[in-house]
Amino acid sequence: MRADCPPPDGYRIIEEGLPFPVPFLSTRRAFLISAAAVCGARWARARQEQEPVFSAEVKVVNVLTTVRDKSGSFVTGLNQDDFSISEDGRPQTIRYFARETDLPLTIGLMVDTSGSQRRVLDAERGASYRFLDQVLREDKDQAFIMQFDSAVQLRQPLTSNMRKLTDSLAYVDTETMKQLQMQDGGGTLLYDAVVKASDDIMKGRQGRKALILLTDGVDIGSYGTPDDAIAAAQRSDTLAFSILYADPGAYGLFGGRDGRGVLKRIAGETGGGFYEVSKKQPIDRIFSDLETELRSQYNLGYVSDKPVTLSGFRTLRVTVTGNLMVQCRDRYWARP
Repeated sequence: MRADCPPPDGYRIIEEGLPFPVPFLSTRRAFLISAAAVCGARWARARQEQEPVFSAEVKVVNVLTTVRDKSGSFVTGLNQDDFSISEDGRPQTIRYFARETDLPLTIGLMVDTSGSQRRVLDAERGASYRFLDQVLREDKDQAFIMQFDSAVQLRQPLTSNMRKLTDSLAYVDTETMKQLQMQDGGGTLLYDAVVKASDDIMKGRQGRKALILLTDGVDIGSYGTPDDAIAAAQRSDTLAFSILYADPGAYGLFGGRDGRGVLKRIAGETGGGFYEVSKKQPIDRIFSDLETELRSQYNLGYVSDKPVTLSGFRTLRVTVTGNLMVQCRDRYWARP
């Protein structure tokens, strides 16, 4: 029998044996089916030899990168040779490169619903509707909605259905006075919310993953710390984009704590971006810029030259030719 003979019509190959015991067949029929089985098995092996084989042991480290020029505009025309990557100070070979990647996108919309956001929540909600409607591709992308105040609530689990997201956003609201009195005061569990979203939802997702934090950056009552939030996002390969939206009068005459620094840090160390709402930079314009940023990323992939024997963080450094600014995460979680 030749290895290139076609598989018999209607015949299902079961490894290299027969589909049912030979003793129940006539000698001639058993011989014909046996010959067909051998031919089919050889045909399948010959086809497999022509197809590329990928080992499940090869682990590609993907690094989503955004590049800007001096004026802050996105640079989208670079090639693979323009980039260099190092891991723990060791140069790595870029094996995979994609510009304006078409990978599936998972978005987590994280809304601060503590009392300090009461007067800006309507504007956040309206901008969020428009952003999700523009960004999500129903056949490919998914989003979830999580709110946080003195508790962390998943308002809408992962979905690509815009109607479900719209309906859920309508119920995202601040705590009532009765709830605040029952809890003996409010809270803002920002760090715990980032940890929960990263560990419970993002960790099992593939493709591009982004948390969008709508908050003034002030955390009151979290068990975790900024380090915990950053580490959780990094372990799940998730970018965090911080949108600082503060109500100057929310904390009284003397103001409150400034969350700008921690939001910049969360965004910077996870590879996301930091934005601040102002009269010159309204929230709709910020969401428009964020949409452009998500569509202007480079996806760089490499296989580490050092096999992973123990789980742990490894530092990353991406550089690019020319006088340009690179935005990406600064470490990743390596696991065997």
